[in-house]
Amino acid sequence: QVQLVESGGGLVQPGGSLRLSCAASGSWFSLNTMGWYRQAPGKERELVARITRDGRTAYADAMKGRFTLSRDNAKNTVYLQMDSLKPEDTAVYYCNADVQTVWGTIMKTYWGQGTQVTVSS
Repeated sequence: QVQLVESGGGLVQPGGSLRLSCAASGSWFSLNTMGWYRQAPGKERELVARITRDGRTAYADAMKGRFTLSRDNAKNTVYLQMDSLKPEDTAVYYCNADVQTVWGTIMKTYWGQGTQVTVSS
């Protein structure tokens, strides 16, 4: 089994910063692309950013230039640095990971429980 544990959410004022972490644990053959999604009340879950095992990143347009996603493969952890936060960034942020648990099997996507980010004065 694979577990993803997020941390770092909270309340921040507009213009402020937060750093989210997502640590993967368990057993697998290959821990591949990891990423963050978010879901605001009444809205669908949307992509924030993703990062491949070799560090290639992709961001949603609304996050480019404000959010930075990085990865520490030795710790099986990804970090989302969020700067210049806006009230519209308020959402539950979910980590996910594409994992091949056994060699030769298909990859499966795992999700964390989510962490609340609230941007408000």
